[in-house]
Amino acid sequence: MLNNLGLKLISVVLAVVVWFLVVMINNPKDSVTFSGINVNLINTELLDKENKIYEIKDNSNKVRVTVEAPKNVIDQLRASDIVAEADVSRLTEVNTIAINCSVLNSAVQISSVTSTPDLLSLSVEDKAKKWVSVECRTVGEVAEGYMVDSIKSDQTRMEVGGPESVVDQIDHAGLEMDVSGATENVSGNVDIRFYNKDGVRIDDSRIDKNADSMNVEARVLAVKEVPIELNYTGVPAEGYLATGQVVCEPSTVRIAGTASALADISKISIAERELDITDESSNVVKDINIKRYLDSGVSLADKEFSGKVTATVGIEARAERTLMISESNISVRNLPEGFESSLAGGQGASFRLRISGLSAVVSAIDQNTVQGTVDVGEWMRGRNLTDLDAGIYEIPINFAFEEDITIENTVYASVNIVWQGQDEDQNHNGAEGD
Repeated sequence: MLNNLGLKLISVVLAVVVWFLVVMINNPKDSVTFSGINVNLINTELLDKENKIYEIKDNSNKVRVTVEAPKNVIDQLRASDIVAEADVSRLTEVNTIAINCSVLNSAVQISSVTSTPDLLSLSVEDKAKKWVSVECRTVGEVAEGYMVDSIKSDQTRMEVGGPESVVDQIDHAGLEMDVSGATENVSGNVDIRFYNKDGVRIDDSRIDKNADSMNVEARVLAVKEVPIELNYTGVPAEGYLATGQVVCEPSTVRIAGTASALADISKISIAERELDITDESSNVVKDINIKRYLDSGVSLADKEFSGKVTATVGIEARAERTLMISESNISVRNLPEGFESSLAGGQGASFRLRISGLSAVVSAIDQNTVQGTVDVGEWMRGRNLTDLDAGIYEIPINFAFEEDITIENTVYASVNIVWQGQDEDQNHNGAEGD
């Protein structure tokens, strides 16, 4: 093995050189594969003329292209040299198109150019257009004590287009404005989204629209709850009384406006003329629209509330009752100096007093606790008397009730007035009073 080692090494080198020269002279075929080659669609205007729209299926517009050519050509090829096209005019009934591949430099010798896959798949359907409503809504919560009064956008309708199967699903365009923590109006551009009738969002990647966003403004107002104040006018029919109860349903309402507009509002007062009980003999019930009593710039916070409240004024028949007032419950006062008095009715005597008023008030009176007063001084002034002689006088008894009670009759007490002064000879034996 070691004999003539130099000659042997030279032989190997010569063999390699001869092989290389043979290869260069013969230039054998070779192949190369390029991945991710994009397939260009041509003549797509043919679909537009037929009012069709397409979508590439299964990512079939990305192919692997294999080129066979002499080795010296293969060594110079790059992916940018490869062209892959699909001609829409050759669309089959199953919506596939054969992919044609070529090399940009037509001067080079190419044995074959093939792609995998060799067909481009399309989803083809009719184009559709329609107008849909634009609906705005808020997300998030405004600050406590505030509410969103209204929200509006630049447009209330917009036109959309695209594949019929997608357009048919669209029920409306939706705009969402974030109002979290807001205490004043909020505005800005909001992305447009599309929803079906169930409120499920639709993928808009294939939808043609005239705008991607719209300007939206949300009006934010302060909120306050205030009571409704009611009063009435007039007098019921004869024999009837107003109970004094005025009931309003609801009794309070929530109003909205700017903070400054609500600052001085503590109640909503309804005019008395709204509740006229003149000559009425039963409860007066009336619906009143309180919107008429709201200040400018103030509105009802509850949009579903019509503003009508129901006011009721209680009216009932006058109740009458006769009380028997014991003589022990009657006292005499304001006697002239030197006189004393006693009631002449006798032990166990009583006085019949007729009263009237609201049933609940009249029935609640305990006749044993009713006190009466005979005011001699007042009686004398009523008759312009400055002096008084001893005798028996019929003097009216005054009764006072805490509740609204009407006394129907005048009750008189027989008062025996005697002189108890030092001058016994003075004549104080006056005649009986009226």
